[in-house]
Amino acid sequence: MREEKAVQKQEEQLVVFQLGSETYGVDIAIVREIIRMQSITPVPRTPDFVEGVINLRGRVIPVIDLHKRFELPCGDETNDTRIIVVEVGEITVGMIVDSVSEVLRIASESIDPPPPVISSGVNTAYLRGVGKLEDRLIILLDLQKILHEEEHKELEESLKQVVATEEE
Repeated sequence: MREEKAVQKQEEQLVVFQLGSETYGVDIAIVREIIRMQSITPVPRTPDFVEGVINLRGRVIPVIDLHKRFELPCGDETNDTRIIVVEVGEITVGMIVDSVSEVLRIASESIDPPPPVISSGVNTAYLRGVGKLEDRLIILLDLQKILHEEEHKELEESLKQVVATEEE
């Protein structure tokens, strides 16, 4: 009986979304929620890929545009545009994506390491693998690497300033 458990397939559950013409996935365990696009307040002196902040039930959350972060052409905002709210280390961040399509399970053995070059042009430093699912490829993001350590600190400082300003 124990051997059967060891043989069982390990799988991951992913939130799958579109960014341009590519399909991406992130581990559902770090996704807090998915919300409709809303008004974003710009924050001065933040990296250009940081769109600003939103107030989500009393919490100030920075929002990054993955198009800008990955140096992809910016898409138009549509009714399908969403903000995926995720926990990245100690910080909660919103990520603007073109649309969220599904939550799915993928067997761990169907995930390959990222190839040296991805046609979408996304830097492979941000990737943790490519999932193969029937006739589809899903690019798996490593959200721990989306913000470099210095950007993480810069964002936290900017957030502290915004929160302090709101409290005045």
